[in-house]
Amino acid sequence: MAITDNCFHSVVLNAENETQSIGATIIEILSDAPTVLAPISVFIAALTFIYGVRAWRREFVGKRRIELAEDVLALGYEIEDIIRSFRSPFSYASEGQDRTRSNGETPEESTLLDRAYVVIERYNKKEERIALFRALRYRFMATFGTDSGEPFDEIDQVIKDIFFSAHMLGSHYWPRQGRAEMNKEEFRKHLDEMHTHERVFWNMGEQYDEIGPRVRQAIEKLEKHAKEAAI
Repeated sequence: MAITDNCFHSVVLNAENETQSIGATIIEILSDAPTVLAPISVFIAALTFIYGVRAWRREFVGKRRIELAEDVLALGYEIEDIIRSFRSPFSYASEGQDRTRSNGETPEESTLLDRAYVVIERYNKKEERIALFRALRYRFMATFGTDSGEPFDEIDQVIKDIFFSAHMLGSHYWPRQGRAEMNKEEFRKHLDEMHTHERVFWNMGEQYDEIGPRVRQAIEKLEKHAKEAAI
């Protein structure tokens, strides 16, 4: 029995020693846990912060793109109406009177030049809105790419073409109409060129309108960019 007791006590002692060793290991691991987990927690927090910032930035930039596209498109619709209005063939007798007269102008010449000046006078009254539209051109290009400047260029060219036709009609074609001597061929050429300029100068309906479709195409390009910004 003595031998058996000694064996039993030895087994129990070894078990106690192993248990103490395992406990010490567990305590050591637990004591090191904050050191191990701290960098992981910081890393996770950093990732969460970066993701949040990027999400906010995407939302902010997207919102700015949409707002810019909407502002430019709204102005584009307004410019379309402005161009349509100052090309109206109907005018008041007082319109065109703001033009500076040249020395030696006859009353007949003044009447024709005043008629041509009507579009410029109407333009001047809306120049501030047109200038605002032009001012947004570079912001729009910076946001949507250089190709997005094409609608602005087209609107500018349309206005230049209207002014050029106004000048040619008032200073050349209308004064010659029924007053200058021309043979049959010269008169036909004169009429064709005069009517071409009048289709630019006046809004003569969809069938003869040279300007309306060009303005509409420019606006449709702005609409395309606005739709892209909203996606």
